[in-house]
Amino acid sequence: MQSIGEITRPQRVVRAAGGLVLRGDRNGGVEVVVVHRRTYDDWEFPKGKLDPGEADADAALREVEEETGLRCRLGREIGSLSYVDVRGRPKSVWYWEMHPVAGVLGPANEVDAVRWVPLAELREALSHDRDRSILDRFERLL
Repeated sequence: MQSIGEITRPQRVVRAAGGLVLRGDRNGGVEVVVVHRRTYDDWEFPKGKLDPGEADADAALREVEEETGLRCRLGREIGSLSYVDVRGRPKSVWYWEMHPVAGVLGPANEVDAVRWVPLAELREALSHDRDRSILDRFERLL
């Protein structure tokens, strides 16, 4: 909540969406895309804020393509995270399993690096515990 003199009003929740983009590897395992954000020097799943009037799933597909160069189709809904962002605002992010259908993996926008990470190494590759909690939910779906 923000206080303005005697008046207190709730902060608007920042809504975002993203995906765990996966593919099979040569050994029958699974690899997942992670992105590196130069501004925060962290590795996480691709995601971004919704445009006004945009549906969560549409935003997830758009943001993943904008950050990774991969056009994807949606798989299963993984779930959401709620946390306070670096600006002190409440944020809610919905995630989906995604499968690439076109494009070439490469960084764009706020992202300066992208890579495929084997599922067995993903927990170590992620910078934030919140992303590890989404990984936990995803692994339960597998």
